[in-house]
Amino acid sequence: MTNRERVLAAIRHQAPDKVPYDIRFTQPAHARMVEYYGDPDFEEKLGNCFTWLRPHPPEARYTEVRTDLWQDEFGVLWDRRIDKDIGVVCNRLVTPANVDTFELPDGHDPARYGSFDGTIAANEGNAVLVSLGFTLFERAWTLAGMENVLMAMVADKPYINRLLDRILEFNLAVIEKACAHNIDIFRFGDDWGHQRGVLMGPDLWREFIKPRFAQMCQVVKSKGKFTMLHCCGKVNELFPDMIECGLDVFNPFQPEVMSVYKMKARYGNALTFYGGISIQRSLPFGTVQQVKDEVRRLLDVVGENGGYIASPSHDIPRDARPENIAAMIEVLQNQ
Repeated sequence: MTNRERVLAAIRHQAPDKVPYDIRFTQPAHARMVEYYGDPDFEEKLGNCFTWLRPHPPEARYTEVRTDLWQDEFGVLWDRRIDKDIGVVCNRLVTPANVDTFELPDGHDPARYGSFDGTIAANEGNAVLVSLGFTLFERAWTLAGMENVLMAMVADKPYINRLLDRILEFNLAVIEKACAHNIDIFRFGDDWGHQRGVLMGPDLWREFIKPRFAQMCQVVKSKGKFTMLHCCGKVNELFPDMIECGLDVFNPFQPEVMSVYKMKARYGNALTFYGGISIQRSLPFGTVQQVKDEVRRLLDVVGENGGYIASPSHDIPRDARPENIAAMIEVLQNQ
């Protein structure tokens, strides 16, 4: 089977010849593995099953406006003095006073998608995934401030509804344009959880996020593509809602906040799980043998009869031990 065939079989809950996998790194972890392997091109040899596309302007997803200060296409400023991969928001652009007039980027701009066809053709053996990060809740709080968004869900519902609707309009334009290409999966990135539960609580999530998430999923499904969600935190109480919305693949599937084996048993007929390898315990603190045993058990148990894409439960962080990362890679490559 090709990598693409493995991924599609897994999502369809059919058993591939081996479990598909995808391994991604933060910048510090990548640098440590370059040193460990003595190979700056090691990532190209991993055998990852996905080709990632991002629907952003061709000039840059982020622009460095001064040292360690980056601006995204919405105008949000990110301080990357410590976190070099994402950073910390350090401005506020949207308020109740300008929520109707604040200018959003143009999701219809064909330049966003100009490289898609060439990249797809050059990677025909892989599953093609379009990733739209900071999709809804995260885009709202990066623009308006986390505390302001959460308070508005209780105290200023017209404001938060208008803000989310404007973001949704942009997202729907991106979905329509991206899904016109020969892609397999549209991935939403929107963190709704923390280590103990849902950030805004399930009731407010169902009021403000669920209807819009369902609308986005249904547009993707109407184009014949699969849906994927990246959502950190303990959000398993929302799994029935996510399934109802039309979600196919859930990531990052954190073993620190949910039992990956119980989730597979309970929801594995409806959801494909993507992740599951611990970045908070095993990769930084486990032994090489413990890592190998964990990965093999995930492949055997969660991967049984499809429904699983093996991966660390997020981009591998700087504190993961290189020998543990190498052990994980060895098991995944030698199925």
